[in-house]
Amino acid sequence: MKITWIFTFLLSCATQCRAFVVTSQTNYPRLSRAMMMPMDPFVDVTQNDYFSSLLLSAVEGPPEVGGVSYSKASYYTILGLYVLSFPGVWSQVKRSTSAKIKRKTFVTAGENAAAGKSLRQQAGEIMAYMTSNNYEVVDAGETITFRGIVQRSLGQAAFLVFCTALGLLSLALVLQVQFNDVELPFGLNWYAIALLSPYAGVYYWSAGDRVDEISVKLVANADETENEIVVQGSDEELERMWRTLEWTEKGMVKIPGLLES
Repeated sequence: MKITWIFTFLLSCATQCRAFVVTSQTNYPRLSRAMMMPMDPFVDVTQNDYFSSLLLSAVEGPPEVGGVSYSKASYYTILGLYVLSFPGVWSQVKRSTSAKIKRKTFVTAGENAAAGKSLRQQAGEIMAYMTSNNYEVVDAGETITFRGIVQRSLGQAAFLVFCTALGLLSLALVLQVQFNDVELPFGLNWYAIALLSPYAGVYYWSAGDRVDEISVKLVANADETENEIVVQGSDEELERMWRTLEWTEKGMVKIPGLLES
């Protein structure tokens, strides 16, 4: 999604440059300072004739229409990249109704470690956390499975409408530049397609609440000095869980922040 907005910004800059670099048909050549200076009566006649010829050439008529000075290769390269990245807008709306599933392994201090916890204590801590977040246990075997309902968010719907509106406005800018001579019905222009952006929020809201499942598996090493917690679930919930329960991802080193004591 970020790539989509970057290409949108670049394309907007390119199209604005294209609009201002085209030479106008009504521009007349400017007179130089020497041409506007008053003529000295003692100046040589041949010099006066030279100035007169310059003035005559200036009033004969406008010059021929000039060409554009922008690089067409650069413009169409950015346009091509934009076309390739624009489907990301639809992808963002489509993925809003489903969770991004990830599987991560975290480690904590085991029973025989200083300030460690046993697997039973660790399981109780996880159970309390999931229950407080409206998850219920659906399977309590070797792998514990929790299921919960994620309610629709009005803020998420508004964010999707905003992002879709930006994407459609950038598309309208492209169409306005490329098909400037096309007349749309009812006197509308290409920017009217931005009025379709609220349908992104309608699509998200009509999908209803989402059902999430999170599976947790606890394993201790042979010395019981370290517990491994294998969690599979939505990326957002995993991020919130390890931060709340103060876990450390396996193979990673936790570096305290500047404000942490």
